[in-house]
Amino acid sequence: MMNMRQLLTMILTTGVWLLATPLPTGEAFAGAGQQQKAVLVTGASTGIGRNIAERLAAEGHFVYAGARKAADIEALSRIENIQGVRLDVTIQADIDAAVELIRSAGRGLYGIVNNAGVIVIGPMAEIDESDLDFVFDVNVYGPYRVTRAFAPMIVGSKGRITNISSMAGIATGPAYGAYSMSKHAIEAFTDSLAQEMREVGVHVSAVAPGAYNSNGAASYCRRRNEKAYDPDKSLFPELAGEIAALCGNGEKIQYPEPDPVADAVLLALFADNPKEHYLAAPDQQQVGYVIRDVIQDLVELNGDQPFSYSRDELVTMLDEALSVAE
Repeated sequence: MMNMRQLLTMILTTGVWLLATPLPTGEAFAGAGQQQKAVLVTGASTGIGRNIAERLAAEGHFVYAGARKAADIEALSRIENIQGVRLDVTIQADIDAAVELIRSAGRGLYGIVNNAGVIVIGPMAEIDESDLDFVFDVNVYGPYRVTRAFAPMIVGSKGRITNISSMAGIATGPAYGAYSMSKHAIEAFTDSLAQEMREVGVHVSAVAPGAYNSNGAASYCRRRNEKAYDPDKSLFPELAGEIAALCGNGEKIQYPEPDPVADAVLLALFADNPKEHYLAAPDQQQVGYVIRDVIQDLVELNGDQPFSYSRDELVTMLDEALSVAE
């Protein structure tokens, strides 16, 4: 189990910290090297979104790369197979304009990667309602708005939708509640949307990244410092102090580039039999943190109620699930 400082450092330096074993490459990406397909990636200016966009383009697909700043849009458009698109997922006019641009281009749209996201950190008893609105507007309503707007095109192409989730949607820690709430919502959004879209030939997946380089923490710290937050006034001084120290002194741990996240996205978009959930993690320790948390939840849900299962019954259920996954 990671201690408080490790958890907060991971949060502030990566923004997302969901985990898994390295993913296969090569033949696993069935169809990736065949006919060029058009894919929209939101939040593609930096970090995970930029990595995904560049990887898809390198595989020969055409990428509509969403960004908010003119300079980022221009830089993305200079990359082969990428067209930068003005797209703030909180602005319906931007989304409507992107729909019209992509429709008029004539390539159709095979895939969406809902990647745009922001971070808000702090004790739940002290989070401003405006901060909660902010994180939900981008992380939850953003994917909803984009998916709803482009759904007719995706259904028409029998394509794929991939939502970038987070370990925070499954296992969380102190000070991470607001972000966790938003990513837990994305897990539920994916589960429901996958069942609905399956009926019309569209696969939906969630990819949960691990601790990779990201600019999310820097953005959060800038917003936090602008509010002149005083940790001495917190009900949780130790926790508030840890956050303030990490934001204040610019402490940064170098994590690897998010190539495994792009690997997972390629599987979600192009595998013959895509899964509904993927983890993309750099190490076993972080995988263990998530899996143990899920198992603990299972044990608690199963116990102290009249319809619980025995250990042998649970093992049988696990074996059945594993056989389906093979």
